[in-house]
Amino acid sequence: MNLTPAERRNLLRFVCSFAWTDLQVTQQERDLVMRIAGMLHLDSAEARQVARWLEVPPAADEVDPSLVPPAHRELFLRVAEEVLRADGRVVPAERDALALFREMLQAE
Repeated sequence: MNLTPAERRNLLRFVCSFAWTDLQVTQQERDLVMRIAGMLHLDSAEARQVARWLEVPPAADEVDPSLVPPAHRELFLRVAEEVLRADGRVVPAERDALALFREMLQAE
């Protein structure tokens, strides 16, 4: 994944918001998010921010699909879906959130 620091933060903000869709972050989701953070080679401040987002979700106004560059939309969708599946179950709210995210990205 060749992302700028701002794009990495944006991706992880989205990832964390999807982890919160069912109002709880499981250990499996937490582990996956931190593995993704490791793959993106975050610095320590960025990693601490991701850990905070796993404790308290990012503000809704900070998770704006219009900020996802067209070149990265498939990546964002794929990673969001991975996070939703991390705990072995996808509840209707998660399925709906992913469908809405997909629609919003396609409308841009």
